[in-house]
Amino acid sequence: MVGIKKSADFRAVYRKRDSRANQFLVLYKKKNHFDQNRYGISVSKKVGNSVVRHRLKRQVREICRLNDDGLLCGFDFIFVLRADAKGASYQELEQSFFNLVRRHKLQKEQ
Repeated sequence: MVGIKKSADFRAVYRKRDSRANQFLVLYKKKNHFDQNRYGISVSKKVGNSVVRHRLKRQVREICRLNDDGLLCGFDFIFVLRADAKGASYQELEQSFFNLVRRHKLQKEQ
């Protein structure tokens, strides 16, 4: 799993404006020129203190890592955690992830 780290890469995905949202997450996507997916995770200070924000980032990163094989390749994804995610369990975040993947039609054909 490759991460998006540069501000310019984040801006490029945001500029595309291809996003879907639900209660806990917002998913932005953009086609990239690589043969693998890249992930970025953003959590505002409004969500909670650094311990809470880092825990949420770790959970979303793990969800992405475990489910990367089932997604179409060649995309940049940015997950923005909403304030409601502060009280969400891992399972709720995972269901939110799958909901957004289905809405973006990013699952590989079985």
